[in-house]
Amino acid sequence: MPDQIILTAKTGMQKAIDHLHEQFMKLQTGRAHPGLVEGIMVESYGTMMPLKGLATISIPESKQIAIQPWSRDQLQAIERAIIASNLGFNPKNDGVVIRITLAPLTEERRKELVKIVHQYAEEARIAIRNLRHEAMNQLKEMEKAKDISEDVLSGMEKEMQKIVDDFNGKVEDAAKQKEKDVMTV
Repeated sequence: MPDQIILTAKTGMQKAIDHLHEQFMKLQTGRAHPGLVEGIMVESYGTMMPLKGLATISIPESKQIAIQPWSRDQLQAIERAIIASNLGFNPKNDGVVIRITLAPLTEERRKELVKIVHQYAEEARIAIRNLRHEAMNQLKEMEKAKDISEDVLSGMEKEMQKIVDDFNGKVEDAAKQKEKDVMTV
């Protein structure tokens, strides 16, 4: 049972890291990649769908995203959704493909993006901390109920701290890498 609590916390921490990477993918670093637009929700035949479910997203050039809907009827809806997403993109619709050309990032915008990177990293660290707190509370409850001994609790605390340190290191590495990507001109 104590091992299950640790495993559950570890799984949650991995989800926090995965979410952090997803957030980082959505940040525009001056280079085009499908992650910038594939999650945009588009109204399609009365339901909301992610863009990647309606079109092929390709990168013909390093600063350009091409979106080719599987049905031309969707061009207008996709274009509206991109504009409504407030990502600062100006889509060009040629009747077949929607093209988005990324503007070069200014130094000021890069600094703003670095702040956002740090904010996302802090959110991940908070999630990890909360998971640790939750797991430790469960373990302390087990110790109070005499399901585990004080020695087992102490060992579990040390193991949990090692896991937290490991995941915080992953957050730090990811944030440093993304910051480097953002600041590279």
